[in-house]
Amino acid sequence: MRKIGIFAAIVAMTALPQPADAKWLRADTDNFIIYSEGSEKSLREFSELLQRFDATLRTRFGIGSGLEPNRLTIFLLPRSTDVHKLSPRTLGPSIAGFYSPSLEGTYAVSNRESHTVKGTSQAQQTLFHEYTHHFMRRYLSAAFPAWFVEGFAEYYSTTDYTKTGQAKIGMPAYARAYGLLNLPKVPAETLLFQRPGAMRNSGQMDVYYGRAWLLTHMLYYHPGRSGQLATYMEALNKGDDSKKAAADAFGDLAELDKDLNRYMTKPMSYRLTATPIPISGSITIRALSPAEDAVLPLHLRRKAAQDDEQRSKIRDDLRKLSATHSTDASIWFETAAVEWDMDEDVRDLAAVRTALDRTLAIEPKHVHANVLLSRLLIKELDDKGGTDAAAWNAARKPVILANRTDPNSPWPLYIYFTSFLAQGIEPPAIAFDGLARAFDIARESPSVRILQIQALADQKKFDQAIELAKVLAFDPHDNGSGEALLDQIEQMRAMAKKTARAKAAASAEAESE
Repeated sequence: MRKIGIFAAIVAMTALPQPADAKWLRADTDNFIIYSEGSEKSLREFSELLQRFDATLRTRFGIGSGLEPNRLTIFLLPRSTDVHKLSPRTLGPSIAGFYSPSLEGTYAVSNRESHTVKGTSQAQQTLFHEYTHHFMRRYLSAAFPAWFVEGFAEYYSTTDYTKTGQAKIGMPAYARAYGLLNLPKVPAETLLFQRPGAMRNSGQMDVYYGRAWLLTHMLYYHPGRSGQLATYMEALNKGDDSKKAAADAFGDLAELDKDLNRYMTKPMSYRLTATPIPISGSITIRALSPAEDAVLPLHLRRKAAQDDEQRSKIRDDLRKLSATHSTDASIWFETAAVEWDMDEDVRDLAAVRTALDRTLAIEPKHVHANVLLSRLLIKELDDKGGTDAAAWNAARKPVILANRTDPNSPWPLYIYFTSFLAQGIEPPAIAFDGLARAFDIARESPSVRILQIQALADQKKFDQAIELAKVLAFDPHDNGSGEALLDQIEQMRAMAKKTARAKAAASAEAESE
């Protein structure tokens, strides 16, 4: 255990030089696929840092290591301004990075600038924060309240390493110092029972994140509150009311708030691991081919596109690129995908099919192209109310091929399951098994979680469905849909129990006559 003062904030700003002729490099590790325009040396160092951070979390929570079947993709851009151009509109202009969970491929975007508020860089803290979210969603199965989801991510975001590789965990969140010191405090009671989205402005949001970190840190280290966090989490996951769970675990919440204010003014402990955290697995780095290098920025732009005007420009750029790289499957797939992403009233399905045909002529087992082809065929059948079983089976053939090509991709499994819903028939057992597999390897995706919850409820596995729904209901970014889904499943369970009791009573009455 080490001690360090929280408010000795030193701000330094530096930026790594960017060569004019920089080309994209790709690094493959056990847990990540990383793209960067920087040097091979900087990419290797970055890859090692990420692998070490992943190993730190796995060591802390007893999660086994090894090659991850569904790796996280990270795009490392030169500057935070480049990140902002690709970020959702809801994020501010100072964003250092962001995370996007998706069945098509979960990814994060970060940058190489070193904006430092004593300790590690802003970009590193943002990436570690988002990766901690990813890790929590994928590997920690319990439901966690909104404040702890953010406080936990902030707590691990400041992780740093000694020259020998020992992890320093629980370092002060210096970037939150200004808000904690100078802005109106968010009381502990507000923190426990409101989401960050309920905060009135960005300043209050910053204080919320800072106080969430502070409360997490205090509950981990304050000797007088040892065990309270575990008690609180157990009560919440058991189904206790949140206010009762908090009062039973923490006692008087006004006193908790006073303790939190006192804790903020004192030197804080952090953990130094006894031994270095090893970098597991191997790291391979290669330069992208000219076609891959040219299409990658357009792929990023497609993922970030907010409207059809932007998509049209991307489509035009892809068409120009296809003239130069006509034998590259990825360019034709991106052309199909950006057309598919268009609003339905302007989407040209014939153009989608043409681009997919070009893709598959070059690479017949292209996973995402086969998934999109099945989606196209399913839509055409659905639009015309097709009932021919043979036609539906034919529409599933490409997505079945995609699954056989990459059994660890959740996207084909998800589309295979939903194809039966589109057809209006009960999915077979193999589809339910495939959906469970998709959820197992992409738990961070709200889409697959919601579908898995509904599938479990349809199978009358209500307790399992409720356990998964709680994670959504507690999510700090949930807009109420998770709570509504949880209420729906709980009502279904209650109705099923009521029906079962009525049947049992009727059966008993019949036997007694």
